[in-house]
Amino acid sequence: MKKLFTIMALIALTVGSIGLSSARQSSASKAESVAGVFDYYLLTLSWSPTFCLTHKDDPQCTGKGYGFVLHGLWPQYAKGGWPESCPPLTNLSAAETAKGLTLFPTKKLLDHEWSKHGTCSGLGAMGYLDEADKAVAAVKIPEELQPFSSSYYFEAQEIADLFRRSNPGIPSDGIAVICNGPELSEVRVCMGKNLQFGACGKGVKTQCRAGDIRVPPSR
Repeated sequence: MKKLFTIMALIALTVGSIGLSSARQSSASKAESVAGVFDYYLLTLSWSPTFCLTHKDDPQCTGKGYGFVLHGLWPQYAKGGWPESCPPLTNLSAAETAKGLTLFPTKKLLDHEWSKHGTCSGLGAMGYLDEADKAVAAVKIPEELQPFSSSYYFEAQEIADLFRRSNPGIPSDGIAVICNGPELSEVRVCMGKNLQFGACGKGVKTQCRAGDIRVPPSR
């Protein structure tokens, strides 16, 4: 019986040590997110009609006819992953919110993107929004992917090629096409801290099925 108690005590000590180690690892991971410490940006453009298929009550889905909208400008690490929610966390002022709403389709998305990603830019809120504005302006949306009234079908590589033809500076490894099931969801463009097109880091790649994918019409 004494031997059994000894074994149980050792198991409890081991489990406790593992839990403490995991907590320390989690804490260390959070501590790694430092404002301004990242390698490049990922400009993420969302195809609004696909988002609206499952979010019909969202303010951007009320007949505004959006095509691509700004999802976010995300600081990234070249080796994979990204910082997030970098301290100090601050709310947007009225002036910053007004600026943000000229870029993002809804206040909810604006607040989320600033809190999770913008805080890690190290630029402050207005600086981050100015950077997002410049990033969006630097990418020309292909004519074939402007808002339209009926569905179109492309392969993911065709969509990437359309963007690269409209933006010759985007390298072959500098863009990723993301799908939500059979529909186009997002196009992600990799940009340096100077907002010049560049190669994507580890883990950023196209995520779509083979063959044609549907690009739903604007609402």
